[in-house]
Amino acid sequence: MNLPAEAFLTSSGIVALAEIGDKTQLLAFMLAARFRRPWPIAAGILIATIANHAFAGAVGTWITTLLGPDLLRWVLGASFLAMAAWILVPDKLDDDDLATPKLGVLATTIVAFFLAEMGDKTQIATVALAAQYGAFAAVVAGTTFGMMVANVPAVVAGDRFANRLPVRLIHGIAAALFAVLGIAALAGFGGG
Repeated sequence: MNLPAEAFLTSSGIVALAEIGDKTQLLAFMLAARFRRPWPIAAGILIATIANHAFAGAVGTWITTLLGPDLLRWVLGASFLAMAAWILVPDKLDDDDLATPKLGVLATTIVAFFLAEMGDKTQIATVALAAQYGAFAAVVAGTTFGMMVANVPAVVAGDRFANRLPVRLIHGIAAALFAVLGIAALAGFGGG
């Protein structure tokens, strides 16, 4: 498999799994319940995610210019292993995450999602994946696709199916994938 395809597929899968039960997915459920207009909410999630993950991907790409290959390998390995542990910590949604001025459905979603994603697991993962693969466009496209895979069904279906998802199992799988990436980075395999 070529590097951009691997970067896209890995980024998509990890973010889609990591997003299950994440605070931004909880935000998607809340927005759906509050506004009951799934398509402007989905569009807002897409716009906010592209902006946020493009910034995160740029930071990840920039980091590769600052660190030598050996130091980068250790930083990425440690980062992925930390993400493996962090993904197992359940998220909670703060009241502030939905407290936005009356902007309309699309603008409220963009603002709320962009702010909720700042410093979130998937944003940090995007930084690390962009640094790991050195494939900015493929990683940003992949993490954005993963966010949409996890959140659009949440918006469309509402919280009817939220309680049926095996969140702990899904987070365990995501943690295992992050751990594999961490071990591979430390061992010097994969990526750019």
